[in-house]
Amino acid sequence: MIKAIKGEPAHVSQGVSFDACSPLPEGKAKQDLVRSMFDSIAPRYDLVNFLMTFGLDAGWRRRTIEMLQLSPGSVVLDIGCGTGDLARSLRRKGHQPVGIDLSLGMLAAARAGGAPLVQADAAQLPLLACAADAVVSGFAVRNFADLTSVVNELGRVLRPGGRLALLEVGEPKHRLLRFGHRVWFAHVVPQLGALLSDGAAYRYLPRSVAYLPSFPEFAGLLCDAGFTNVRHHPLSGGIAQCVIATRSADSAGS
Repeated sequence: MIKAIKGEPAHVSQGVSFDACSPLPEGKAKQDLVRSMFDSIAPRYDLVNFLMTFGLDAGWRRRTIEMLQLSPGSVVLDIGCGTGDLARSLRRKGHQPVGIDLSLGMLAAARAGGAPLVQADAAQLPLLACAADAVVSGFAVRNFADLTSVVNELGRVLRPGGRLALLEVGEPKHRLLRFGHRVWFAHVVPQLGALLSDGAAYRYLPRSVAYLPSFPEFAGLLCDAGFTNVRHHPLSGGIAQCVIATRSADSAGS
């Protein structure tokens, strides 16, 4: 089991500055915005998530855990753990999750069922190589400042044969469903967020989908980082998606 982990110095940001016409930030500017944004929306994050997904997000998280096919007592890193939904579910199933998030505000609001929580950058995890049996993440991929570095780091901390499950938003293939989803996500969700939480943050979130690589591009990143058996699973008609992969048994991390 992971006994002690120390993250970067703790701080909570004081609000988000993002205009609907602002260009999407990159690198350090993106990391700073993401940290500030999630610090800001943490108090009502679960409520807004429930409302904007009609409660479907709970089922997506359950399905993500099921697809990991974990052995009892597995050590599982929850990267971008937010308020701890996945970590809490993993604890209930008898596993040993460790929640990791860049946002101290999210960790302060977390209800992780007793799982350890760590503030850290996913591209520089304070863990030894091969420390985890599995890695899971919910809706964090598009928020990483350097996705390639994060994927390589996840490959480093996973043991050979370990499993990876990345849950993210998606886009339905059915024309009518896709149209309705775009209207909801791009227009209704920002208004809902402004009413209940932080308007700037919920203007950013729909636009952040542009950061997501296509599945072939993402599969290439994972294979380059030492993953095999990469699979793509649309959920709820493609509104969400889960990418599953296995750490190559030929690699022992570095």
